[in-house]
Amino acid sequence: MVQTVSTETERKIIAILKVLSESAEPLGSITIARELERHGIFLSERAIRYHLRITDERGYTQPMGRDGRMLTQEGLEELKMALAPEQVGFIHEKLELLAFQTTFNPRNRTGQIPINTSLIRKEDFKKALSLMKDAFKAGICVSDLVVMAEEGEKLGSIVVPHGKIGLATVCSVVVNGVLLKAGIPISSRFGGVLEVRNHQPKRFVAIINYAGTSLDPSEQYIRAKMTSVSEAARTGNGKILANFRELPSLARSIAQETVTALKEVGINGVYVLGNTSEPVCQVALGLNRVGMVLLGGLNPVAAAVEGGIDIENVAESGMVDFTQLVSVWKLM
Repeated sequence: MVQTVSTETERKIIAILKVLSESAEPLGSITIARELERHGIFLSERAIRYHLRITDERGYTQPMGRDGRMLTQEGLEELKMALAPEQVGFIHEKLELLAFQTTFNPRNRTGQIPINTSLIRKEDFKKALSLMKDAFKAGICVSDLVVMAEEGEKLGSIVVPHGKIGLATVCSVVVNGVLLKAGIPISSRFGGVLEVRNHQPKRFVAIINYAGTSLDPSEQYIRAKMTSVSEAARTGNGKILANFRELPSLARSIAQETVTALKEVGINGVYVLGNTSEPVCQVALGLNRVGMVLLGGLNPVAAAVEGGIDIENVAESGMVDFTQLVSVWKLM
């Protein structure tokens, strides 16, 4: 039975979950205690072990033997809800952090690349892949390179739970990261639902500004069933996930070279690269600014959800090495 605890204990539990969320590796009580001290929270190892027993019982954490504990998907969701009032703008900060952590070099095909993680029941995995096929084939995804993981294995910072298979898709933030390494300052404005007509991007029909949300827009749009990715893939008409970026007009030529280099290694995240001060998909631009529309990395997953598959998604879930990625067609 889940324990009933005080408000003070709940505050300490959230603090522990936050520490675990910031690590891609399991953490033990000694490390957790040290990290908590940096935030002005002083707990003994014994007290931390007590709180971890509660988080284990609730399903928020997963013991990893002597290595310590990892945050589960349930724990991540609890943390998001608990911190929501103070986390407005959290996604914007998360995008910037992942862009900075991206070390991928498309010219030598090495380095770390950001991913989204989708958790799918084992019995649904084959059907889910089949439902994603049209979206991958139509090219309305960042890449057809993916990583698959079995239960107990990790994808970025997520441990795949019992009975599930993890599928990592390339996150559109890879474009931010590679442009940043090329010396181009890029501004992430919003995530949205983009209307496609006759295989061409038309306009955004829904947007969520990154600076005003604590939740990832793509996750919200998928849950709200606001996409028609499968229809867009089959007929060229529908609504897909997309993101809007801005960059200085003087950097456009370098950005175009970078986009070309990414395409050569199978990353096609840039859907539209506009011209100086010209509106892109009916979004106005300031003077000497260039708009860029990036495809949503979760578009294939959205197609599977449209087909009736229940999938847990964690956008911007961490990093993997580029060498871990394989073509989705090999899995099919």
